[in-house]
Amino acid sequence: MKKNQIYIQGEWISSTGTESSKVINPATEEVIGEVALGTKEDVDKAVQAAKTAFPKWSSLPVEERIEYMEKIYNGIEKNQQRIADQIIEELGSSRTFVEEVHAPQPLKEIRSAIEEIKNFNFVEEKKNASIYYEGYGVVACITPWNFPINQIQRKITPALLAGNTVVVQPPTNTPLTALIYAEIIDEAGLPDGVFNLVTGKGGETGDYLAGHKDVDSVSFTGSTAVGEKMFEKAGKGIKHLVLELGGKSPLLYLKGGDLKLAVKRSMDTVLNNQGQTCSALTRLLVPEEELENTKKEALEYYKEKVVIGDPTDPNTVVGPLVSEKQQERVLDYIQSGVEEGAEILIGGNKIDGKGFYVEPTIFVNVKNDMKIAQEEIFGPVLCIITYSSLEEAIEIANDVSYGLSGAVVGPEEDAKKAALKINTGNIFINDAEGNPYAPFGGYKQSGFGRENGIYGIMDYLQTKAIFKG
Repeated sequence: MKKNQIYIQGEWISSTGTESSKVINPATEEVIGEVALGTKEDVDKAVQAAKTAFPKWSSLPVEERIEYMEKIYNGIEKNQQRIADQIIEELGSSRTFVEEVHAPQPLKEIRSAIEEIKNFNFVEEKKNASIYYEGYGVVACITPWNFPINQIQRKITPALLAGNTVVVQPPTNTPLTALIYAEIIDEAGLPDGVFNLVTGKGGETGDYLAGHKDVDSVSFTGSTAVGEKMFEKAGKGIKHLVLELGGKSPLLYLKGGDLKLAVKRSMDTVLNNQGQTCSALTRLLVPEEELENTKKEALEYYKEKVVIGDPTDPNTVVGPLVSEKQQERVLDYIQSGVEEGAEILIGGNKIDGKGFYVEPTIFVNVKNDMKIAQEEIFGPVLCIITYSSLEEAIEIANDVSYGLSGAVVGPEEDAKKAALKINTGNIFINDAEGNPYAPFGGYKQSGFGRENGIYGIMDYLQTKAIFKG
């Protein structure tokens, strides 16, 4: 691990500043590492390196860019256990979820991007015009802490394949996995300046990077509140912007469907990763007459599934939240729910002792205008909301400022019809799973732009038309 170093122009170098940030294991509250807090001068160097590297990198045949990406893929595959162990240590997510989802997911998504771009035409003919698809230039990649490797991958893979160069600013809470990723990229031997990484605080290093005059595109994943600030930063230079923001996603259960499946699907998303997932299905909508059955199924699933403990233990399902700040945030939301009149069916408490643990919490008697039903909690909290008709259910599902994900569990044809009426970028019907070739992204305040497959690559390409006489 490159302690207190940043990666610029193909080299590990020391920051020009002297400040650093400690990385805390959220399960033990012990210091596990330290990273440099990058300076404006560091960002200037990184952006200049990327700017200098762009003309040559963008002119490479796509086949050569693919070869480099294959090397990165191989490096991630080779380091699966190392990556998994680091994520567990700095994020606190359970070993099973990390080894089954966090660590291998980049491999699936890189493979889909490579396969898709092989069939992509960078030049098209439209009558007397040649249409060229070209990279923007320098892409600022500002990433969140909840998926420490794949959130970076989702930006740099399509950006690099499209011919851009990148400067990455990883999150302060989980930067150590990003350093492993940078080591893998260094070993892949990309040309100097194509990939650069500067650690630091999002509100300082990240803000300066996003507003840098020589950055051509800003790709940000995080909260909607910070996403709004990215608009301001990008607007000053009329920069291209890709935003993947928050969510308050509904799972709509239709009578006649599999209630046990509906409960499982919603509960899994608030247990896995401790609910620290933007696409978590945190609002479970059920018919009024099914409330008691839903409560029974939820309690049974909770008692059978919830194992809170050491995230390194394969039996653990729910580990700690990423930080004390995040723990306090979730507990504040739980208290807000109680004060507004919602009822805690189970959970709701801070767990005493070492680590930033909060019991997974299920609320009933929730009204959709309550704070806990409208705002992204980003923790293990599920709201069960009742409806009296399908029309009301659709209205409740759409009555939030977000539109990232959603699900419908019910008779197949009815579920499809309902899914078409829910205003989100992704909808899962019954036990359907996602795939890395399909687009991921949201409506409304969940952002714009898409990730994965050719859809992610297109977001890092601009279009030029050359007309011939």
